[in-house]
Amino acid sequence: MDFQVKQVASLNRIFLDGECEFTPVKSAKVLKGERYSYQIAYKSDTRFTAKITVESELGEAVSVRAVGNVPSELPCYPDRAAYCERTEAGLFPDVLFPIEDTHFIKPYKWFSLWITAEIPTDIKAGDYGITVKITSDEEGEVASETFNLTVLDAVLPEQTLINTEWFHTDCIADYYKVPVFSEEHWTLIRSFMQAFIRCGNNMILTPVFTPPLDTKIGGERTTVQLVDVKKDGEGYCFDFDKFRRWVSLAQECGIKYFEISHLFSQWGAFAAPKVMAEVDGEMKRIFGWETEAAGEEYSAFLRSFIPELITVINELGIEDVTYFHVSDEPSEEQVDSYTKAKDVIADLLKDFPIIDALSEYEFFESGLIKQPIPATSSIDEFIEKGFENRWTYYCCGQGEELSNRFFGMPLSATKVIGAQLYLHDIKGFLQWGFNFYNSAHSLRHVSPYEVTDADCAFPSGDSFLVYPYDNGAIMSVRAEVFFDALQEMRALQLLESLVGKETVAKALTDKFGEIKFRSYPRGTENMLALNAFIKDMVEQNF
Repeated sequence: MDFQVKQVASLNRIFLDGECEFTPVKSAKVLKGERYSYQIAYKSDTRFTAKITVESELGEAVSVRAVGNVPSELPCYPDRAAYCERTEAGLFPDVLFPIEDTHFIKPYKWFSLWITAEIPTDIKAGDYGITVKITSDEEGEVASETFNLTVLDAVLPEQTLINTEWFHTDCIADYYKVPVFSEEHWTLIRSFMQAFIRCGNNMILTPVFTPPLDTKIGGERTTVQLVDVKKDGEGYCFDFDKFRRWVSLAQECGIKYFEISHLFSQWGAFAAPKVMAEVDGEMKRIFGWETEAAGEEYSAFLRSFIPELITVINELGIEDVTYFHVSDEPSEEQVDSYTKAKDVIADLLKDFPIIDALSEYEFFESGLIKQPIPATSSIDEFIEKGFENRWTYYCCGQGEELSNRFFGMPLSATKVIGAQLYLHDIKGFLQWGFNFYNSAHSLRHVSPYEVTDADCAFPSGDSFLVYPYDNGAIMSVRAEVFFDALQEMRALQLLESLVGKETVAKALTDKFGEIKFRSYPRGTENMLALNAFIKDMVEQNF
């Protein structure tokens, strides 16, 4: 048997053809409470079932998953491919499949195992080895690779960044074909919320009404409405039982912040979201695309609904961690419709932050919105002109030299966002696609194992971060690398507590040059060196 094996960094995408980086790694320094990953890449000339065993003092803290390949027809936009790793359509290593003790070894191509160590916070500092063995019934042991983790005597601090990737509750029901908010659906929602937390998210999009996001004008997405509405003559009655259950479940999973789904349509706030209500004993859509956003009827509805929602929010004790949205990504040309929509609810929500993804500085300058979320491609202008409570986001439009999580990008470009967020004092981060399993504009449902680019609309990797599996969500390579970035931000905050921010920033600049959103030290070696540099400084100053 010819069995090749290489122990390599988590920042290497191991492509089937082997035309990729194989950055060797043998050891690393970690903090208590950190999650650390690396890979074992292999190529076999024989098909066989292998037994995968792990020997380590870390015990069950070490897990092994198999990196699976999924197709991409659009790994990146062709006109923004300057810094991409691959631009051609093909298979990309991304999904992380759980395995038990055995794993089927496929022949002739390069594959990899993903090794993860979750370091307890109460572990004793010191060196811990991890030995992974691959054994064949016929050939015996065909590979044995050892990695050494040095656990430093310092604990990774809690995440302070408010982080949200939009949680698409309808896509869970659609993919698994279960009734919305049935017990089966709630069980799956729990699994996806748990994965949500594992990705570093702590704020969740909460669909009081079906979120008016990425939906064709005149079209509909599957109804996911946490608040039951009954039309009572000229008025309305509201039932918040499902909303209360949602909040309780989210808190049980570890979610701290809640963002109420957008109260007006996307891209300009010219219409109401879909609202279903019981009317004369039948469920009917009472608002939608045909409803003027700031019209009298929908305005009256909101002025009836919002005070009752706030009462429930206060009863649940989440008033200090709840945020609202008006409309997503309005443009400069839509300032009038956005203004009219906001005026409908401004006085009702005066005690709550209103956050919206927008990148036109004029919105902020005019005072129309106090908490904008500009894209990473636009935030420099906001910072230069004065922007204190800094949030930012990226989506399909932020590519090329910017950090993002597209399939075509090197994973090092995904990882650098942690240092960027830290150095620019970012308090909140938003991305729109945690689990969007639809085509663009939600024209149809898709399987993320078959369509990863929303029907060639967005670069693969933009619209979802986790995959649906047998009984819930499983992680992707990109999810793990993005979480590593957030851990790096936390490690830098720890270092800041020891030596001060000015010292941290100067040390990083002296070693690596300026780290900005558009320019930064690129490549796997630089990102590994950056992490090692941070850990060395923590060790020296702790």
